[in-house]
Amino acid sequence: MKRTLITLILSFLLMLHTFAASVLEEKLTQLKDVSQVEQLETSNYAEKYVVRFTQPIDHKHPEAGTFTQRVVINHKGFDRPTVIVTEGYGANYALSPRYQDELSLLLGTNVVVVEHRYFLESTPEPLNWDYLTAENSAYDLHHITTTLKPLYTGKWISTGISKGGQTVMIYRTFFPDDVDISVPYVAPLCQSREDGRHEVFLRKVGTKGERKQIKAFQTEALRRKDRMLPLLERFCQEKQMSFRIPMAEVLDYCVLEYSFAFWQWGTSVSTIPALTSDDKVIFDHLMNIAGPDYFAENSPTVSFFVQAAKELGYYGYDVKPFRKYLTINTATGYLEKIMLPESAGHITFNETLYHKIYNYLKDNDPQMIFIYGEVDPWSAVHAPEFKGKKNEHFYFQPRGSHRTRISNMPEATKNEIIALLKNWLANSQ
Repeated sequence: MKRTLITLILSFLLMLHTFAASVLEEKLTQLKDVSQVEQLETSNYAEKYVVRFTQPIDHKHPEAGTFTQRVVINHKGFDRPTVIVTEGYGANYALSPRYQDELSLLLGTNVVVVEHRYFLESTPEPLNWDYLTAENSAYDLHHITTTLKPLYTGKWISTGISKGGQTVMIYRTFFPDDVDISVPYVAPLCQSREDGRHEVFLRKVGTKGERKQIKAFQTEALRRKDRMLPLLERFCQEKQMSFRIPMAEVLDYCVLEYSFAFWQWGTSVSTIPALTSDDKVIFDHLMNIAGPDYFAENSPTVSFFVQAAKELGYYGYDVKPFRKYLTINTATGYLEKIMLPESAGHITFNETLYHKIYNYLKDNDPQMIFIYGEVDPWSAVHAPEFKGKKNEHFYFQPRGSHRTRISNMPEATKNEIIALLKNWLANSQ
């Protein structure tokens, strides 16, 4: 009798869950501009769906046509706050049943992951680079948020990592009232195509001993160029990579990129091989930190390079310490020379976006938490800090890299950030 009662209760609960799932799915399919809803497995949320939104390719000129944008919705409850992840790239990772956003884990929220336009399954056809603008990406997010808000009526938090964090700032600037809170992680705000502040940062980051060891390795790799090149050519052939520049220049750029990538990902100098190591050891370490795929044709991040050249900005390389060994005379203009698709044509950098974001943060005081890593070269171009702001908070993880998150902050700092978020969610601004 007891076992039968338990079975009935479990069946009833399963029926309730199935009914709830069908309610959400039905609501999603009835939303305007939603073309497809597909349920996914999830171990961290009550329900999970891939939703396809029809978006204007140019929001100010809808006659230009439309494209389909992929959105992943992770559902906790209609009464819960909602995090919108303003992804800067593709969103394949969000399809995993085990996916869980950090803020959602800390705060028990729904999560809406928006794949950025011109990446993976959110790429328009035909491909016209003119419509890949920060403003259009902000309008994409605005369309999705306003469409979903009748379902999720609680507070909204925008968040993203790296370029996604940059997209958080863009979205908040163009549509300041769409969300209540914004949490950009390791988000750059560059002033120009080759900003210039990164190179200065790399000359001062870490300890003198660490910088000396890194430079010594770079120099040694270049000194062995005649032996490194056959290894690089074989490596690129095996990976089926092609380049617009000679292989000797590819090696130069790998070495120049090494120090940036080294600090960006928080590598320890203990991993740097002895300078007396054989060629294969030196080569393998260089490939592990700064491989040539970054400079190859048909890169999966080519859409980012277009955006960087157009209005997001990027970084340059300091060639002076290695000029004796380099094949190239200068790295100036390298982004356009070797990384932009020919279909993009000549792109002139427009600094309007930088000033728009800068002025928004200066003239307003939105509830925003900026997370940065102390040794991450991208922190050289962190968002501006203005005195007298009550709601704009900045946190730098000591010795933190581009992997800096709230969860790996010092305990006291982590607790402070969580308390701040919970207080904002509990109170009106």
